[in-house]
Amino acid sequence: MRYREIGTDPDRRLKVSVIALGAMLMGSRTDEETSFAILDRFVDAGGTFLDTANNYAFWVGGDMGGQSEELLGRWRKDRGLGDDLVIATKVGGRPLEPGHDFSKGMEPLTAATIRESAERSLERMGLERLDLYYAHVQDLAVPLEEQVEAFGQLAAAGTVGLLGASNHWAWRVERARTLAAAAGLPSYDVLQYSHSYLQPRTDQPALRAPEGDAGVASPEITSLVRDAGLHLVAYSPLLGGGYVRDDKPMSSRYDHAGTPPRLAALDEVARQTGATRNQVVLSWLIGGELPVVPLVGASSVAQLDETLAAVDLDLTAEQRELLDAAR
Repeated sequence: MRYREIGTDPDRRLKVSVIALGAMLMGSRTDEETSFAILDRFVDAGGTFLDTANNYAFWVGGDMGGQSEELLGRWRKDRGLGDDLVIATKVGGRPLEPGHDFSKGMEPLTAATIRESAERSLERMGLERLDLYYAHVQDLAVPLEEQVEAFGQLAAAGTVGLLGASNHWAWRVERARTLAAAAGLPSYDVLQYSHSYLQPRTDQPALRAPEGDAGVASPEITSLVRDAGLHLVAYSPLLGGGYVRDDKPMSSRYDHAGTPPRLAALDEVARQTGATRNQVVLSWLIGGELPVVPLVGASSVAQLDETLAAVDLDLTAEQRELLDAAR
């Protein structure tokens, strides 16, 4: 395994594995025995970075979530694990009432919710501190100043290590960071968005908000990551199996003229290296100029093993140029 540091403050940085393992469906769709086996394999391979959220996975059972955090708590206790792992969780995407959607509303990012959710997450996972705490989705109804102060106070008190934002417009992230700096409080150091080798189109009706799709690592987001020294955690880097599985076609958002040349370049590099498309994509993300940690899920140990092999795949400068230049 390889590692990198995340965080802008030298006193608060965290050392994490270059791949993060997502626990979204663990404890719900993925049974406990399989989940434990996947987690064990990840740790045995040197993995240290785990990702969950307080709402995972409410849509599976029609409840309010929490199963993923609870499973991680049981696994940590059963394995006798201490503080060697970096566990990230999120607040802000939980339904107000049990159900498969947000028809009854979504928890707000009020100061009270941010604090109380942190306490519940700590209890479910049996932790003393949340290593990384994200605002899961943006909340336009609660003043940003209130959100910034609540997150910042948790970090300043040591209840939380690093702070992050997921699925926010770039200008909201930067405004939050500016407000936090003015108040002398920690702010978002890690951003989590959908990001992969293929680039999505932005002209579909659902994506026509003036600010763009809040869940995609837009050029504005990647520019902010570079310029501010932040780190990007890229979820869905393998497009839900779309790169390699015929039974899982890619979303229509990748149906545009730029996709075939990118896939052709991907296949050429895969041929040269003897790796799978998935492994080339992960290697491209891990070793690129943009500081990215791919966040991957796994439903089996075998699936995880394919992912882990990407850590040792070093692309040459020529292979990276081929991938980068494809349009």
